[in-house]
Amino acid sequence: MDQNFSDPLSAAVAKRDANVLETVRDALKYGRTALAFQPVIQAGAPQNVLFYEGLIRIIDPAGRHIPARDFIAEVENTELGRLIDCATLQLGLATLAEQPNVRLSVNMSAQSIGYPKWVRTLEDGLQRSPDLARNLILEMTEKSVMAAPEVARYFMNDMQKLGLCFAIDNFGAGQTSLVQLRDFYFDIVKMDGQFTKNLAQSTDSQALIQAVIGIAGSFEMFCVAQNVETASDAEVLTTLGVDCLQGYHLGVPTLTPPWRQ
Repeated sequence: MDQNFSDPLSAAVAKRDANVLETVRDALKYGRTALAFQPVIQAGAPQNVLFYEGLIRIIDPAGRHIPARDFIAEVENTELGRLIDCATLQLGLATLAEQPNVRLSVNMSAQSIGYPKWVRTLEDGLQRSPDLARNLILEMTEKSVMAAPEVARYFMNDMQKLGLCFAIDNFGAGQTSLVQLRDFYFDIVKMDGQFTKNLAQSTDSQALIQAVIGIAGSFEMFCVAQNVETASDAEVLTTLGVDCLQGYHLGVPTLTPPWRQ
């Protein structure tokens, strides 16, 4: 049944969203996907790349690359979201197989833990190359983890025995309690980007970041500050004691990382 919209703007937005989702479906069907790689840098030592985050890109028929932010909110709770996670994992495993000295994180939703194709993708990749586990980091958003905490906890426990690491992404954007964070044993905490926005001018944000750094240290987790856009923010974060920095100031996502140049 056709939807009725009360105004032309709503109709235009709905048509745009439908077109984007159709583009995503076609790209997944025909393998028009790629990873853009963004470095995660050791704070205070910008020459040291600790790992790269592999960010999914959808390629439209004209060859344009569409970042996940343009469609992920529409699909993250649907099967299309699960297929995006599958494609991301496949590309990440292929990268690690080609580059054994690279450490890489890829994004996933905790909802994909029970999705058969995603599970098979992970199992097949690790069976072919068991050593990949020590270089693979799986990033799950705080929101998705809290939607299925028990499933996530058991999965993480099993996979960490194989050497995989886990990062909780966008920490601080949701409602994770400190007890829940302790029980999950994440290896890495990635602070939500809202904490680093205009950080150098905000003593309140600096206090919040210092608290998160302290919590991460107490639980023996590395703390990553995301969305670092300026030298002044990077300097403040380093002074506060954050372990790692990620953002456009340190390096933009690129389809041609150092090992492909």
